[in-house]
Amino acid sequence: MTEQTPAISAFDISGRRALVTGGTSGIGAAIAAGLADAGCHVVAAGLPAADAVPDPTGPIQTVDLDVTDANAVERLAKGLDRLDILVNAAGIIRRGAEFDLDSFERVVDVNLTGTMRLCTACRPLLARQGGSIVNVASMLSFFGGGLVPAYSASKGGIAQLTKSLAIAWATDGIRVNAIAPGWIATALTQGLQDDPARSEAILSRTPLKRWGTPQDLTGAVIFLCSPAAAFVTGTVLPVDGGYLIS
Repeated sequence: MTEQTPAISAFDISGRRALVTGGTSGIGAAIAAGLADAGCHVVAAGLPAADAVPDPTGPIQTVDLDVTDANAVERLAKGLDRLDILVNAAGIIRRGAEFDLDSFERVVDVNLTGTMRLCTACRPLLARQGGSIVNVASMLSFFGGGLVPAYSASKGGIAQLTKSLAIAWATDGIRVNAIAPGWIATALTQGLQDDPARSEAILSRTPLKRWGTPQDLTGAVIFLCSPAAAFVTGTVLPVDGGYLIS
């Protein structure tokens, strides 16, 4: 095997222990797979996925988790003996229904408060390792969404939570960053993909002229968790094909 150069080895995260919420479907599942491919031992926590095939001997262990259940979050964190990486990818959207207060509260509870639950529960483990948190923000962290006030508010909150925890937990040696995905082809955006007018409007504003894939996000997460990003904290990194600059 050829010895890695210092520049390449700075991105090496092999052997690290990672927890990915929302890790059983969509963006979270892709991130979990990407971390496993990079040599991490991964716990993918989320609601049961119909196509998930648990493999207790593989690099990804799947566990059921509702991030709105504080007791379940605490049990999961206490069951881990080590944690180097926490990725908060659990999220929901209720397009067109979020002006209903019950729907609004549910979306914020999953997307924003759920993220804080995991960060708080995992803080002691991460502090032991000088670990890294990567939250999943959104383009809607930067601008509003007329049909999704709760999703937009929650993702704006993710950006500010990321910055605040980066300041507060730097003394613990914990780096806290976020990625802001653009228009990614997942089940959450299937309705928009299937609408020719909406899809064309999205693609016409995206300089790279395509929908993103969940796999497009994995490189950014690996970078933010790696020694190459040792002096990076409190950032929200867009992974959007250029949508925000157009």
